[in-house]
Amino acid sequence: MNKYENESTQQRRISMSVAKTSEITASSSKSFEEAVRHGISKMSKSVDKIEGAWIKEQKVVVKDGEVTAYRVTMKVTFIVK
Repeated sequence: MNKYENESTQQRRISMSVAKTSEITASSSKSFEEAVRHGISKMSKSVDKIEGAWIKEQKVVVKDGEVTAYRVTMKVTFIVK
């Protein structure tokens, strides 16, 4: 801490982090929720400290009049080491 900082300012400076966002697409044959869970699970195998996700798009794949897949495109936010 220098003479121009108070303790609160120093704590904020130390606790700041950098986050990154990656856009991914995941699918499921059962539901949108399962597609989200699958995407987060898969992403967590390659990055640590996932903070959240924003669902950008949802769509279904239809074959012969039946829904065969649920797909989500999401932006996953994680803390950079």
